Amino acid sequence: MPTRSRRPIPTWTTYQQSIGDRSDLFSTIRERWPIERALYPGSYLDLSPSTAISSVTYLDTDRRAAKFFAEPDLIRRDLNNKTTPAGINEVAFLSADYTSALPLEDDSFDLLISLYAGPVWDHCRKYLRPGGLLLANSSHGDASIAALDPDLTPIAAVHHRDSEYRIDEQDISEYLIPKSPAAADAQKIRDNGRGIVYTRTAFAYIFQLRMSSAMSMGPL
Repeated sequence: MPTRSRRPIPTWTTYQQSIGDRSDLFSTIRERWPIERALYPGSYLDLSPSTAISSVTYLDTDRRAAKFFAEPDLIRRDLNNKTTPAGINEVAFLSADYTSALPLEDDSFDLLISLYAGPVWDHCRKYLRPGGLLLANSSHGDASIAALDPDLTPIAAVHHRDSEYRIDEQDISEYLIPKSPAAADAQKIRDNGRGIVYTRTAFAYIFQLRMSSAMSMGPL
């Protein structure tokens, strides 16, 4: 009987054929704010935060993601010549459901990433430190839920065009305005899994978690 050839493990390089390279997004964010540790629930194979952020914890239930992150040689190859001058400090992976309790310390991350992954903010907010940032888009309504949370302040909109990302901090008051005021109901958003339709849209939004007594993360 002929032996069955082993299928190659999907990698970040192959995944970019579907989503493109988001490295510019995270380098732009890292240049603006002093982010050292990031948490990326629902990351699948997207390794782009590690091109700019020194410590990133990735989280997914997909077995293909677990296989990829279990191969340090694949990670090094995908990040070769793509990291910041400081190099790679830490790439960690948890094969887990982010809606469950995670073996992570509360208030321990500077950045929480929610891109096309569902209600990340509802389940992972406790891991973001006071003054930390949430990057969220409107997929599954996460940015819309965040916009209605009094503990978060919108500080920037992120635009994406031709593989480049631009952060707009100047006109943030012009974003996140619902076309229908009745749509601004967090529970309805959770129930239907769809974000609010806004009068002015962006690829994603950046929110800052309100401080208790500590100083804010960098000048705003």
